[in-house]
Amino acid sequence: MTLETLNAGLDTIWVVLTAAMILLMEGGFALLEAGFVRTKNNVNIIMKVFADITIGTLCYFVIGFGLMYGTDVFGLVGTSGFLLKGDLSHIDLTISIDAYWLFQGAFVIAVISIVSGAVAERINFRAYLIFVVMMTAFIYPVAGHWIWGGGWLNELGMQDFAGSAVIHALGGFSALAAAIVIGPRAGKFTAVGTSSISLPSNLPLASVGAFLLWFGWFGFNAGSTLQATDARIGHIAIVTMLSAASGGAVTLLYTLFRYGRSDAPSVINGSLAGLVGITAGCAFVSDLAAILIGAISGLLMLAATNWLEARKIDDPVGAFPVHAASGMWGTIALGLFSTEGGLFTGGGWHLLGVQSVGLVALCLWGFSLTWIVFKIINIWVPTRSTDEEEELGLDISYHGIMATHTSPEFIKVEEYFKRDEEAKDVSR
Repeated sequence: MTLETLNAGLDTIWVVLTAAMILLMEGGFALLEAGFVRTKNNVNIIMKVFADITIGTLCYFVIGFGLMYGTDVFGLVGTSGFLLKGDLSHIDLTISIDAYWLFQGAFVIAVISIVSGAVAERINFRAYLIFVVMMTAFIYPVAGHWIWGGGWLNELGMQDFAGSAVIHALGGFSALAAAIVIGPRAGKFTAVGTSSISLPSNLPLASVGAFLLWFGWFGFNAGSTLQATDARIGHIAIVTMLSAASGGAVTLLYTLFRYGRSDAPSVINGSLAGLVGITAGCAFVSDLAAILIGAISGLLMLAATNWLEARKIDDPVGAFPVHAASGMWGTIALGLFSTEGGLFTGGGWHLLGVQSVGLVALCLWGFSLTWIVFKIINIWVPTRSTDEEEELGLDISYHGIMATHTSPEFIKVEEYFKRDEEAKDVSR
């Protein structure tokens, strides 16, 4: 066995293991979102995550990967590699294309899961399935090609090591567009514009989901080295940890002193915001910069949450504040603090300018394409659940089952069907 063969084997093991860690993040998304929404919609959350993994994986295999990593055309899109066939020799790897696809396939599932949370509790399940196809087969792969597939942003010199921009900012703006098009949940906002409180069904469940996401993020960031012997792995891991801790600590302390109590949902999302913020620059920034990036990510998450509320935009799990606001900041922060060309490290304005141009392009792409796709979907399939479906809960309406048969929501469902049967008897 040659040293080259041994390194290739180690790299393959590393990439497959970290891909599995990223895939486990879907369990985190499922628990986080289920814990944040009402019990009557828990099963629907789980089914959307399964749709992401199953349908999304197949679409990315058949179409998405080719558009993202195929032979470049005008810096805009790939044209080979569909079904992992055709010319992919331009991809410089120490691992097999199969292992590389598995890692990238785990990424694409994370993107669509961001949108899932923003439209929770009121999206038509069939419409969501169509959007999963469009996001995983076209919207994300084209944007991904621009920076990771050798496209025009890559040529400009944009850096995004593990996806603050191309995954989180793009996914967050897609989530924003979807939430606007579909509209808020019934009763979320009063006639005078104030927001009514919709209590999470299970915060311990949501916290476990956040911890699973935190765990998987080490695969997300460190795995992006694609090499088990990369000397940066330890540094990537520690800045990931520091930024997440900083984001959570800032939101914990802010809510404690601002409101006299530490708000659990804010602290959960603050930690996730710190993870999102460091994702772009985890291989390029110092430990102290990571702490600052995480802290600002947490504060921006809180500010973005208030911004949504003021505009009557309903985002039940905070997808836009966590992913878009923090993802934008993380992308810009790389241009400020990168040890390889950052403004504050003596590199001048070039990298910051490129980061800004790329960020605007990706956010506009995610928002506009999602808006258009949902408008088109609505022509054939209503994107919004009916008032009756929303009142009963999407679990019963779309899946015929509930997460628990002891919840108040289940009692309401039993009463509804009892009244419905009584009405039918009277009509007979």
